[in-house]
Amino acid sequence: MNNKQLKTLVLAALFLALSYVLPFFTGNIPQIGSMLLPMHIPVLLCGFICGGPWGAVVGLIAPVMRSVLTGGFPPMFPTAFAMAFELAAYGFVSGFLARRLTKNLKGIYVALISAMLCGRVLWGVVMAFITVKGSGFTFAAFIAGAFTNALPGIILQLVAIPVIVLTLYKLEKNPVEV
Repeated sequence: MNNKQLKTLVLAALFLALSYVLPFFTGNIPQIGSMLLPMHIPVLLCGFICGGPWGAVVGLIAPVMRSVLTGGFPPMFPTAFAMAFELAAYGFVSGFLARRLTKNLKGIYVALISAMLCGRVLWGVVMAFITVKGSGFTFAAFIAGAFTNALPGIILQLVAIPVIVLTLYKLEKNPVEV
């Protein structure tokens, strides 16, 4: 394993650890977590920084691991299960597009918004397949869960992630001497 591979592995592990720790700041209150989406930020950042495959793996593992280690926060089924697909899409699409687009604010936003939309749609598809007929997962429930209730977290992602990624891109170009 060379230095670049080791660095990527360590960063991916750091993003996975952050996806476990950040939801504690919402106090494991599902309503606040559903609004602020603290687990999504490290997965999106992992895609941008480590690449699509790493972002997908971290996204797939994060909600399931957190559910197992915290005794059901988020509940394994259907929440963590559906989130695993959503976050895997976030990590993969953000990383895939970040590698192909220009490393400027416009490229970051295109990759970020595309990842967020793909992940939300995949979450809705998975929820539609795994919920029992007549359980209330309608198109209105999809819109509410994917966008309306999550608006504070979406805004947080649209503000914080481009700033962080742009800063890291600039540091990559002009590393700070230590």
